[in-house]
Amino acid sequence: MANENSKILTVEEEMQLRQPIEEYIGGIQAEIDRLREGGAGNKQEISKLIKKAEDYLSAHFDQEYYQKVKVSCEWEKAQVKENYDKRLSELRREHEVTLAKLSDHHEIKDEKYVYKNRLFDARMKRDKELQQIKDRRHEAFAYRYHLIDLLRMSKFTIVESAAQKWENYKYTFNKRTFLLQNGLYLAIVLIFIALCIITPMVKNAPLLTYNNVLNIFQQASPRMFLALGVAGLILLTGTDLSIGRMVGMGMTTATIIMHQGINTGSVFGHIFDFTGLPIIVRVFFALFMCILLCTIFTAIAGFFTAKFKMHPFISTMANMLVIFGLVTYATKGVSFGAIEPTIPNMIIPKVNGFPTIILWALAAIIVVWFIWNKTAFGKNLYAVGGNPEAASVSGISVFKVTVGAFILAGILYGFGSWLECARMVGSGSAAYGQGWEMDAIAACVVGGVSFTGGIGKISGVVVGVIIFTALTYSLTILGIDTNLQFVFSGIIILVAVTLDCLKYVQKK
Repeated sequence: MANENSKILTVEEEMQLRQPIEEYIGGIQAEIDRLREGGAGNKQEISKLIKKAEDYLSAHFDQEYYQKVKVSCEWEKAQVKENYDKRLSELRREHEVTLAKLSDHHEIKDEKYVYKNRLFDARMKRDKELQQIKDRRHEAFAYRYHLIDLLRMSKFTIVESAAQKWENYKYTFNKRTFLLQNGLYLAIVLIFIALCIITPMVKNAPLLTYNNVLNIFQQASPRMFLALGVAGLILLTGTDLSIGRMVGMGMTTATIIMHQGINTGSVFGHIFDFTGLPIIVRVFFALFMCILLCTIFTAIAGFFTAKFKMHPFISTMANMLVIFGLVTYATKGVSFGAIEPTIPNMIIPKVNGFPTIILWALAAIIVVWFIWNKTAFGKNLYAVGGNPEAASVSGISVFKVTVGAFILAGILYGFGSWLECARMVGSGSAAYGQGWEMDAIAACVVGGVSFTGGIGKISGVVVGVIIFTALTYSLTILGIDTNLQFVFSGIIILVAVTLDCLKYVQKK
């Protein structure tokens, strides 16, 4: 024990190790401060002094100070754990001796309660001491960057910034928090790895190939628009049950306008013929109509939600029923066949086998990220989602933000349905898109967009969409029944929401 204690630095000994570094760098820092007061003409001399100080730090800081503190902390940590184990043994012996003397049931129960409290106190004492050691080591590490910060006036290299971020991550790392935030992702990754191992054995073909990855991204691209749209509503503690019907409406509209030849089906008894228009005009007209129709319906839902404080579950469910009823009645539920075969190559051509529909999704991600993070509307969106009453008091129009989020969702739904029409070369019908709202909402939840409001990132939405698409694609290749795929999706959603609730409870 004496040998171990000799390796543990006292606070005074640590300060003695640091003193030569402080004095040397402090002298250089004083000279630099004097030169800076002299004006911009001393830049070259200042640079030389900074270089001199950094060379000294590289030669002396780690070996003569930080490593010794680090070793001291390791020994101190081991000693704390050893003392904790000894304390547990002492408490256990005392508890057993005390129990042996007791016969009354209530006295035994009281003793067990006291013993439990003593164990808790010992554990808290150990955790406190370990945290103090962790703080000490972290402060020693950070001291070097504090000196560099003063020398360079807060200018760090990429390597230095990365080193500080990694150290801060290790310092603030908490196993429980990490599992709450990433446990679902880890489980899904393990499932996907298992699928990658099983698929070659069952189907005699690898799952993780370049073409399969492109297929996954290609299928995910239209769904990305839907998920990005509903993510803004979930950010406001809302949802949208009409997404699938929006897709069906958009697909039907786009197919009618871009149909190959005269439409074989009718709308309210009228057969449309857009073949007289140039194809490029039909393409943009189809996009305009998809966005217009979807935006009209989302704006209506947003108005009722914002004006009458109606829950989005009700307003969007009403939308879902109205849209499906209107489109089915108008078209008699028929499919409108294929669009002009040249249109997909105009909108989403494949360049050397690469599906450019992915670039549309990437553009949507960038635009929505910018809106969420770099505009006043995006900041207001987070504020209203986090606390609408406080946002209103701060001068934010909750009505405008809510309706705006619904309108943005409608624009994205319109784009997504238009792209899906091009990807599938038409085949629009009222029934198309059924259940897609669940996929979009689930992708957001898995991606960390919280139903508690005001919490979520675009990166999470992207990850959620890719995860669900990849799992569905993998299970389909493996030959898993579609109904069982719904089971997988349901379990993932349940776990995701459970973890979200646990994070919310922990935050509260």
